[in-house]
Amino acid sequence: MGHGHSHGGGIPSGTGAARNKTRLAWALALTLTYMLAEVVGGLLTGSLALLADAAHMVTDAGGLALSLLAIHYAGKAPTPGKSFGYMRFEILAALANAVVLLAVTAYILYEAYRRFMEPNEILGWPMMLVAVVGLGVNLASMKLLAGGSSESLNVKGAYFEVFADMLGSLGVIFAALVVMATGWRWVDPLIGAGIGLFIVPRTWRLMSEALHILLEGTPPGVDLGSLKMEIEAMPEVRRAYDLHAWTLTSGFDAMSGHVVVDSVSSGPAIIRSIRALLKERHEIEHVTIQVEDEALAAESAHLPV
Repeated sequence: MGHGHSHGGGIPSGTGAARNKTRLAWALALTLTYMLAEVVGGLLTGSLALLADAAHMVTDAGGLALSLLAIHYAGKAPTPGKSFGYMRFEILAALANAVVLLAVTAYILYEAYRRFMEPNEILGWPMMLVAVVGLGVNLASMKLLAGGSSESLNVKGAYFEVFADMLGSLGVIFAALVVMATGWRWVDPLIGAGIGLFIVPRTWRLMSEALHILLEGTPPGVDLGSLKMEIEAMPEVRRAYDLHAWTLTSGFDAMSGHVVVDSVSSGPAIIRSIRALLKERHEIEHVTIQVEDEALAAESAHLPV
């Protein structure tokens, strides 16, 4: 009988990731500048800890580039064939970053085992010098991305990768000091393995969040049971059913549902009330509400359980 649809005047172009595009670009420039030096330094010094850090820098560069590409596509206008545009590219990029980082960590653990059994020659001073420069680059990149990590899952993934590299640089510095002071070469693969293990839980959480969004999971903080009761407590509303809430991309949640009312003539006022409720309490602006009377609800194939 009545239908209400609102998303604040159109699908927003300023998603959390898009607002941090410049920061991502600067972080990518810093990472690429240092990445080559760290790869060369790792090969010359023979340090696995440094090579582990270099491997993360390589994945960082790829992840940041993928994030920027995702932002580019996410900003494209919707089409008849893709009514929401390409906003999900951001979530796919975050998922890809997590998978790649887990794969690199697995390789580092394997290499750490091999080198722990057969330690190789390590050049301590060059190893530490490269790591100190890397620490500075990572701290600068972290500062650039810190503000956007809470707004976008894509930026959060990039921040985690840079954060892991920062820890890696600290680990390499520690390993270099120990090797130079004691000659214990086994410390280097031990630190390399520690770097890999430390970032696994954070990477796993990132992957879980991305999969939750791709599987149309309910956004954090949204309780559909409580929302149903709030809507049914409104004047002239008999019941609400078939409620759904999901996330399209970071910072852009959506909700849809059916509302049975006493009189469909009150539909516009009820829709406005529901929109206000969702915007004020849950920050959801993309809302689609089907207003029905009992006769239409009875015909629906999605009757409440």
